[in-house]
Amino acid sequence: MKLSDFKVLTFDCYGTLIDWETGIFNGLKPLLAKRKGELTKDQALEIYARHESDQQATTPDMPYSQLLAVVYKRLANEWSIPVANYEANIFGASVPDWPEFPDSVEALAYLKQHFKLVILSNVDRVSFRGSNARLKVEFDAIYSAQDVGAYKPSRKNFDYMIAHLESDFGLDRSDILHTAQSLFHDHASANDFGLASAWIDRRHNQEGWGATMPPPGTPKVDFHFESMAALVQAHRDELAKI
Repeated sequence: MKLSDFKVLTFDCYGTLIDWETGIFNGLKPLLAKRKGELTKDQALEIYARHESDQQATTPDMPYSQLLAVVYKRLANEWSIPVANYEANIFGASVPDWPEFPDSVEALAYLKQHFKLVILSNVDRVSFRGSNARLKVEFDAIYSAQDVGAYKPSRKNFDYMIAHLESDFGLDRSDILHTAQSLFHDHASANDFGLASAWIDRRHNQEGWGATMPPPGTPKVDFHFESMAALVQAHRDELAKI
C-alpha cells in the first residue's frame, strides 16, 4: 500500500491540522486560574475530554460552539467555580483563535496538487470557517458535525462522508485515506468502515490521551507519521521512485 494509491485524503481537522489542545488549554486558563489546586495541561485536557465526549453523546445535534460553552460550565461546576454565561460563550466562540500546526499550511498546499482534500470534523460550519482561513487551502468538501447531526465517533459521520464522496465525486472506499490524529474519534471508526487510515501522531512525545478519550481496543492504522510534514515527505519519496 502506498500513499499515491489514493485519490482523496479525508481529514480530521482539530488535533490534526489545528492545534486544538493549545487552543482549548488557552481558552480554559481563566477558569483554571480560579480553581483550587493546579492542574498540568494534560490533566486539564483529560478532564475536558471526558466532559466533551459525554456532552457530544448527550446532545449530538448541538452546534459545537454552543456545546463548548456547555462544557465550560460543566467544568466550572465540577470545580465549584461560579461563571457567567458570557464567560462560557467566550470559550464557545474561541475555535477560530485556535492555532494551526506549523506544518499544516505548507503540507496542505502540497497535497492539494495530488489529492482531493476533504474535511470530516466535529465542529459547526461557522467555527470551521475561521480555521479554514488559517489553513489557506480550498477543501473539495467540508462535512461538519452540524451537517450530520452527530459527533464522531458516531457511525453517522462516516456514513455521511462515504455516501457524499460516492454521490458527489464518484469515489469509493478504496479511494479514501482517512488522515487523523485521534484514535478514538477517527481511526477506530475508519476500521469499522474498512477505510485505510494515516495516523498523524501529534502526541508522539507525550503520555496519555490529551483532549481525546482512549480508543476502544487498538485501532489498526496503515500509515504512521509524527507530523503532516512527514506525510508529505513520504509522498515525495514515493514519487521520486516512479
